[in-house]
Amino acid sequence: VHVAESGGGSVQAGGSLRLSCAASGNTYSTYSMGWFRQTPGKEREGVAAIDNWGTTIYADSVKGRFDLSQEVDKNTVYLKMNNLQPDDTAVYYCAVVDGIPMYWELTFDTLRRDVNAWGQGTQVTVSS
Repeated sequence: VHVAESGGGSVQAGGSLRLSCAASGNTYSTYSMGWFRQTPGKEREGVAAIDNWGTTIYADSVKGRFDLSQEVDKNTVYLKMNNLQPDDTAVYYCAVVDGIPMYWELTFDTLRRDVNAWGQGTQVTVSS
């Protein structure tokens, strides 16, 4: 599985950005894709994730501000980030799970555990 990320950049507090993540080379028709973020010295934390059936989860810190959508036929997800704050500054990574096992539950822990490929990361910087 190959993961291609785009978007990111610098914005002032209150601004918006959109990240895109496209997966290619998938073997299975079922998948989950999500975004994690990481700052120096901290663990990578889940931000938002979705599966091919449309089940979506968000971190509490971004609920109501971030919106995750997808184009299933393109294996692409879009993370629209609104009302960005300096605490959102991080490198954002896309994660892909290719093939969802039966009884699999979408959580950031299961996504992190079963990830097949990570993107290279894209920097998001929010200034106050």
